[in-house]
Amino acid sequence: MQETVESTGFLADIEKAINDVFKPIQEFAAQVVFFQIPGWSDGPPFVVLWLLVGAVICTVYFGFVQARGIATSFDVVRGKFSSPDDPGEVTHFQALASALSGTVGLGNIAGVAIAVTIGGPGATFWMILAGLLGMATKFAECTLGVKYREINEDGTVSGGPFKYLLVAYGKINGHVAKIMTGIYAVAILFFGVAGGNMFQANQTYVQITEVTGKEDSFLAGDGASLIFGLVLAGLVALVIIGGIRSIARVTDKLVPAMGTLYVVCCLTVLLVNASHIPSAITGIFEGAFNPQGVAGGVIGVMIVGMQRAAFSNEAGLGSAAIAHSAVKTRRPVSEGFVALLEPFVDTVIVCTMTALTIVVADTSLFETSRAQAAAGEEPDASGVLLTSDAFESVVSWFPILLAVAVALFAFSTLITWSYYGQKAWEYLFGRARASIVIYKTVFCVFTVMGCVLTLGEVVAFADSFLFVCAFVNILGLYLLLPVIKSEMKEYLADRKSGELLKLGSN
Repeated sequence: MQETVESTGFLADIEKAINDVFKPIQEFAAQVVFFQIPGWSDGPPFVVLWLLVGAVICTVYFGFVQARGIATSFDVVRGKFSSPDDPGEVTHFQALASALSGTVGLGNIAGVAIAVTIGGPGATFWMILAGLLGMATKFAECTLGVKYREINEDGTVSGGPFKYLLVAYGKINGHVAKIMTGIYAVAILFFGVAGGNMFQANQTYVQITEVTGKEDSFLAGDGASLIFGLVLAGLVALVIIGGIRSIARVTDKLVPAMGTLYVVCCLTVLLVNASHIPSAITGIFEGAFNPQGVAGGVIGVMIVGMQRAAFSNEAGLGSAAIAHSAVKTRRPVSEGFVALLEPFVDTVIVCTMTALTIVVADTSLFETSRAQAAAGEEPDASGVLLTSDAFESVVSWFPILLAVAVALFAFSTLITWSYYGQKAWEYLFGRARASIVIYKTVFCVFTVMGCVLTLGEVVAFADSFLFVCAFVNILGLYLLLPVIKSEMKEYLADRKSGELLKLGSN
C-alpha cells in the first residue's frame, strides 16, 4: 500500500474513532463488491471478469474498432472534422485531456510497481492486452455519454451515464431506470468527494513532504498539514469554480506536461540500461505464459496484470463519459473514437513504461520485494518507492522529478473527479446555484481533511463502492449496443465519402 501521513494526538483519536466505525462497513462492502467466484479461490474478483468480458464483447461487436478506428481517432482529436459552432463546452483534445487526468495517476506508478512485483514481468503482457480490450469499452460508453446529453440554457452540458443509463434501463422499466441510475450517482459522488479527493490530497502532501526533508520537512506536523490542505483546497477551488471549461484549460496543459516529464524520466532509465531491454521484453513474454510465475502460474500472472489494467484505466466504469460528454460536436460517435485513445495512453503507454523501467533497472530493492512476494509476504517497499528506486539508480535527483510528477498526477485526478462528483450531485439534488456552491464547498473541505487525516477505512470503502458502477454501467451498455453500432457505421461511411470534411470546413 502507498504510504500515508500519520496523524498524532487529538487528530489521531478522531481518525481512529471514524475508522473503527467504518471498518466493519468497509469489510462487508469489499466482500460484496469484490467477491470471489465460488470454487475458484485464487481467481480474480468477479467485478474484474465482468469488466473484461464487457471489453471483449464490445471489441467483437464493433469489429475491433480500436484497431480499424485509430486513424479516425487522431483525425478527430486534431479537429479535422470539427466546426467552430459545434455545441458543447470543450474541444476534443480538452475532453481527452480532462478524462486522462482522472485516470492517469498514482495507479500508473504505484499500482503497476506492485503488479510486476507480485506477478513478475509477465503481468505487463496481460496488462497491455486488457488495456487494448478496454479501448472498445471506452468507445461505447463515451459515445453514449454524448448521444444522450443535454445542453443547458447557460451552455453547460449534462451528460454521461446519468443520461444514458436512464435510457438503457428505461427499456426495462422507468422505476428500474431511476433506481439503477441513482445507485450509480451515489457511488460516483461518494468516491469523488471522499475517495479520490481525500486520497489524492493526502498523496500530494506526502510526496511534497518527502522531497522537502521527510520528518525534518517544514511541512511535517499537524499544523503544517492543515495549512497545506487549505492552500491545496484554494488551488482546487480556483480551478473547479469555472466548471469543465476551467478544468479543461488546466488539464490540456497539465496532462501533456506531466506525462512528458514522467515518460522522459522512464526513457532515460531505459536508455541507460539499453542492453537489458531485450532480456526484459523476453522476460515479459516468457513470464506471461510461465506456469512457475510468482503469482501462482499463468492464471495468477494473468489476473494480476488484467486487474491492474482494469483498476487503472476505469474502462467500463462510465466515469470518463462524464468528461467526454462536454465535448463540442454534433456527432456523438466522434467522441467515442477520441475516448478509445484513453486506455491506450493510460495503460499501454504509461503503465508499460513504469513496468519496463522497474524491470530493466532491476534494483536490489525490486529483487528483495519480489522475493518477499514469492514467499507469500507483503513487500516492505511501497509501489512509489520501487519506481523511485529505479529512477535513482540512474540519476540521484530523479526521485525529485518523480515526486513532482506524482503531485501533478494527484492534483489533476482530484480536479477531474470534482467534476464527476458535481454531475452526480446535480443528478441527485438539482442544478440550483446554491446547491452547486454547497457541493464545491464540501469537496474543498474534504480536500483539507485528506491532508490532515488519512481515514483509510473511509477511502477503502469509497474505492469498493466505485466498482459498483461497473455492474450498473456495463449492463446499461449491453442494452444500447445497437444504437452505438448504428452511429459508428454512419460516421465511418461519412468519413469515407468526404462528408465529414465538409463539416470541418465550416
